[in-house]
Amino acid sequence: MKLTLSAITLAAVLATSAQAQGLSYPNTRKVDQVDAYHDTAVADPYRWLEDDNAADTKAWVVQQNEVTDKFLAAMPQRLPARRIYTELYNFERFGIPFHEGDRYFWTRNDGLQQQNVIYTAKSLSDTPAVALDPNAMSKDGTVALSGLAPSRDGKLLAYGIAGAGSDWQTWKVRDLATGQDLADTIEWVKFSSASWTADGKGFFYARYDAPKEGEKLKGANYFQKLYYHRLGTPQSEDVLVAENREDKEWGFGTEVSDDGQLLLISVWKSAGSKNGLMVLPLPKGAFGGGKPQPITLDFDAQYSPVAAVGGKLIVKTDKGAPRGKLVAIDLKNPAAANWKTLVAEGPDAMTGASAVGGRFLLSYLHDAATLVRVHGADGKQLSEVKLPGVGTASGFGGRWSDKETFFSYTSLTTPAEIHRYDVKSGKVSLFKKPKTAFNADEFETRREFVTSKDGTRFPIFIAAKKGLKLDGTNPTLLYGYGGFDISITPGYGVTAATWMKMGGVYVIASIRGGGEYGSAWHEAGTKLKKQNVFDDFIAAGEWLVKNKVASPATLAINGGSNGGLLVGAVTNQRPDLFAAAVPQVGVMDMLRYQNFTIGWAWATDYGTSNDSPEMFKALYAYSPVHTIKSGAKYPAVLITTGDHDDRVVPAHSFKYAATLQAADTGPAPKLIRIETNAGHGAGKPTSKIIEERSDILAFIANTMKLEVK
Repeated sequence: MKLTLSAITLAAVLATSAQAQGLSYPNTRKVDQVDAYHDTAVADPYRWLEDDNAADTKAWVVQQNEVTDKFLAAMPQRLPARRIYTELYNFERFGIPFHEGDRYFWTRNDGLQQQNVIYTAKSLSDTPAVALDPNAMSKDGTVALSGLAPSRDGKLLAYGIAGAGSDWQTWKVRDLATGQDLADTIEWVKFSSASWTADGKGFFYARYDAPKEGEKLKGANYFQKLYYHRLGTPQSEDVLVAENREDKEWGFGTEVSDDGQLLLISVWKSAGSKNGLMVLPLPKGAFGGGKPQPITLDFDAQYSPVAAVGGKLIVKTDKGAPRGKLVAIDLKNPAAANWKTLVAEGPDAMTGASAVGGRFLLSYLHDAATLVRVHGADGKQLSEVKLPGVGTASGFGGRWSDKETFFSYTSLTTPAEIHRYDVKSGKVSLFKKPKTAFNADEFETRREFVTSKDGTRFPIFIAAKKGLKLDGTNPTLLYGYGGFDISITPGYGVTAATWMKMGGVYVIASIRGGGEYGSAWHEAGTKLKKQNVFDDFIAAGEWLVKNKVASPATLAINGGSNGGLLVGAVTNQRPDLFAAAVPQVGVMDMLRYQNFTIGWAWATDYGTSNDSPEMFKALYAYSPVHTIKSGAKYPAVLITTGDHDDRVVPAHSFKYAATLQAADTGPAPKLIRIETNAGHGAGKPTSKIIEERSDILAFIANTMKLEVK
């Protein structure tokens, strides 16, 4: 199977295929909606598409899908791409094991199961038993596991489920001895897991009030509350543990300390990394009421609890240390002036910290690749965990008393392997290695560095078949995100593997806005500095062209969510640089994003149009819906979203598609693919993943006039 490229020019790409030339888009009506932003009038002619429950919006979705389905079905690349994608997706996959009570737990997928299955065993050498199979919960695989929390003795399993890709969760409790669920049912949970008390009598969770009629998928989510649920009682009797009636943005994340004596409460106000921290004593490992005690509620930095040991709370923070450090807080004297630095800030960004076996395992990023350093209880470095190569490692969970931990390692050409780490000896041993149809020996990854418009240097990772010929004709797919302190690091994915096996080059860019180099790197891509993110991504594209990896006729871009915003903004700013653009579930209306579901929480990265005239002008200058240039030739665009996306509501993509189709942006197709019974991405069944992502690759190949065999 290979993909070949005919001799083409960018003009030929933009002229695209006979299918595109015959495209007839649905006639999307316009309304006379004009809003004033700081004395600037802004038209919003497709405001009506924000009402996903309206009959005319639903009819519009059907009409758009008919056009898109017809176009995609006519592409000769569609079936071969789907065949290759399915072949590469069909391999046994394992999650990272963890231990609770006398049981191990991990996930497994035999290859094409719609959802991962939860397994449990008394030892890793035992034949595992199924603890929970989400595939039995729906015929089409759209009910997904959204959270998992075994009790301390390993006998009960609290689990969350979500339907059709929604963020809303329902939590239940399963008796693992009988395989039956208890009567306990918890509703209206969102952005929360469950944390058991050590006595096993109940757990903590956070929820919102039930939404009003018609607001379930688009209404703003405010005033999250923290509760304790005692087993055997109805949810109406759950005890309110924490709320803030004065600040509607407060949300809660919880963890019970290893000794069971403390509830560690992270208080968040946004999707950014800054948070508050509180603790609630749990005498004898039980919840007896009481009010949480604040450690810090300044929301001026990240405070991630790592462990509670010997009367001290160990916290990973970037307070006064943009790349992160470890501090010890005396719980009897918790004022910030008394905090002691346990592990100081270093040259690399500290991205994770765990406490296992009397050691601190600290994960760092060195030019976007993982390093893991082992420190003693006194903070002194003892060793490093030997990783298989330059890639991404994650996991390392466990308790202070555990003797082992597990982690996943992956690179762009290495499917995720599961390894066991013996804390005392430092020995790393392979637990599970997947067998796939992707032969990693045929491919290679290299790290290069790109200089952005303002002189900032950042890494990109280029993966392709060995012996890549640099003549500018390589079909190349560039991926980016650039936001919310999320680091983009090299890791295996079937989309990249399929593209490479077809003969393409896959590139990821670790641009500003992420956490690759610490909080300063993140903040350099936020609010009034957001244009840096787009400049970095454009610079990555220009580097690929200059160094003859690709050309504008053979370069495509892709990203999802905040990465969808990235693709939309960059496409509008440099339509000449790319042959195809695929923004997935993107934030496309930067003037109104804060009005829907959890959108308000993104203001720490974006700012809002109401903040100031300066902030409005910055948002308006790059908002994808508002910066489409009529009269310019655009690349082929395939927009994807889900009708149940209650994270980035589909109206973003609807309005962007309607605006693109109405403007004069050249003959290349401007299509929107709207998945039904699907949300932002989490929990999407295997069949929908394969169909959507293979369609994306086929669309890009079709745009480039590439033959897929």
